[in-house]
Amino acid sequence: MKKIWLPLVLTLMLVLSACGGGSTSNNANTGAAENTPANTNTATNEAAGGETASGTITYQSENGPIEVPANPQRVIVLASFAGNIMALDVPLVGVDSWSKGNPRYQDKLANVEEVSDENIEKIIELEPDLIIALSSVKNLDKLKEIAPTVTYTYGKVDYLQQHVELGKLVNKGDEAQAWVDDFKKRADEAGEQIRAKIGDKTVSVIESFNKQLYVYGDNWGRGTEILYQAMKLNMPEKVKETALKEGYHALSTEVLPEFAGDYLIISKFPDQDNSYQETESYKNIPAVKNGQVFEANAKEFYFNDPITLDFQLEFFKQHFLGN
Repeated sequence: MKKIWLPLVLTLMLVLSACGGGSTSNNANTGAAENTPANTNTATNEAAGGETASGTITYQSENGPIEVPANPQRVIVLASFAGNIMALDVPLVGVDSWSKGNPRYQDKLANVEEVSDENIEKIIELEPDLIIALSSVKNLDKLKEIAPTVTYTYGKVDYLQQHVELGKLVNKGDEAQAWVDDFKKRADEAGEQIRAKIGDKTVSVIESFNKQLYVYGDNWGRGTEILYQAMKLNMPEKVKETALKEGYHALSTEVLPEFAGDYLIISKFPDQDNSYQETESYKNIPAVKNGQVFEANAKEFYFNDPITLDFQLEFFKQHFLGN
């Protein structure tokens, strides 16, 4: 989750193309998720204005006020925010490939098209009334000609405030805030229970992608926001030194034991090279020997939207507490 996961896929900022081993930082994915799933600055977007006679509202985006539908019905998301929009029950007509391939989303996205910022013709055919993307999106000028297009800089606000901002955008700010308040309460309670059980033990989150191993900080999806921010579990000092600022840090298998906490959370792509788990270096990690390794399917674990966060929270409660 964090230290990020040379180039990021611009639409999700979750995919990495890492070069070399060792323990140097590389651009890597989340997600939820330049997730990448983040978050030190204060929110800049605030709801402004009410509904107008034309059925629009004025949303105060990062780039200034923009008129958007008061009740959007055909939304395209070209970023890691599809789960946020689905959680608010706003109809989607197009999403990015990573969202489309997320097992947690499949039922809701069964009739939603996969699109990218490079396929302008397909986006036109879908006739969106609102487009949501990251600030690094390609063809922004063309997208703006198709429909109101709002972009966000990943990590400009934290993962929970991001959901509130998206709620304001689709005129459901109160609903988004209510979910955030409830989630914070549930995550805090779970954190108290887990800390009471494991004490000051440390937790690491790792992932292998494109034959490169990564360890994550506290804002790069993959459950990191819950573990470190919401539940206040401890991060190994080595991870703090290398991954906290960037969100992720690239490792070689040989040095993995230096970054391994008392518990290991493995965000695992079933179709990637996970041979590091067969090495003596990995097998001799205390967390592995003690059976304190929890594996999750990376394809459904790397975002940080409400759908994913609820799933991650239950995952951690089950594995740490046996609930």
